[in-house]
Amino acid sequence: MDRSGGCLLTPLAAGLELDKAAEVAARLHQSSTVRPLLGIVLGSGLAAYAESLEEARSFPFGELPHFVRPRVAGHPGSLWLGRRGSVPVAVLQGRVHLYEGCSPSQVVFGVRVLRALGVRGLLLTNAAGGIRDDLPKGALMRIGDHLNLTGQSPLRGDNDGRLGVRFPDLSEVYESGLGQAMEAAAKEAGLPLASGVYAQVLGPAFETPAEVRMLRTLGADAVGMSTVLEAIQARALGLEVAGFSCLTNWAAGLNAAPLAHAEVMETGARAAASLADLLARAIPSL
Repeated sequence: MDRSGGCLLTPLAAGLELDKAAEVAARLHQSSTVRPLLGIVLGSGLAAYAESLEEARSFPFGELPHFVRPRVAGHPGSLWLGRRGSVPVAVLQGRVHLYEGCSPSQVVFGVRVLRALGVRGLLLTNAAGGIRDDLPKGALMRIGDHLNLTGQSPLRGDNDGRLGVRFPDLSEVYESGLGQAMEAAAKEAGLPLASGVYAQVLGPAFETPAEVRMLRTLGADAVGMSTVLEAIQARALGLEVAGFSCLTNWAAGLNAAPLAHAEVMETGARAAASLADLLARAIPSL
């Protein structure tokens, strides 16, 4: 991986990347007494949650070996270790994307590090465009299933048993106790929490109106440029997975206003408070 912050066109072999994930975990274990059981990946505009952890310590990606630094606004690029109540937590404050020129293995490197740290469950968050009519801007959606429209997989290539089974069952990717705890927390808080299908596309261009119509026909309720490859890798590694989308904008053709990343950031920052409330309520009950 390019220490200047970019991605290599030719990714490392899976076994080497797993060795490097273990190396990062060993260094973090030397620097912190926190042994996380829950991992969280924060999407665009949601980064502030990491700073609310108790006994928190931040490790910028640029100071950790082998991490690629994100180059997209809203993804600071730090790994945080801390606690939420009695639960030890590791948080990736930002992620890298395929559209940055990264390989699938580089996109999921953070997930591999979280597993090497010892996490058992993973909560993935993202900013997404709403497609379904009852998912207005600012709503939160629990991901019930996904569509991988990237044509990519983090499991492609020579099989390494440490990556998990060769052919993981993805029939219930997001069915986990963590997701159920978040739903219970939303009910307790009186916060609407829809469930739907999330589609990952390559990006970085926003979708055309015709593409959004296609996605709706395929059964997608929201669309974004992240998360699915991380979920695939996490399930292959045996982690429980829950996913949540912040609907930061209407998808193309569903609203007269032009799409802009600044809108994604602004709405994500407002929705972060709701997500933080759900996490504060749900995590201690795990």
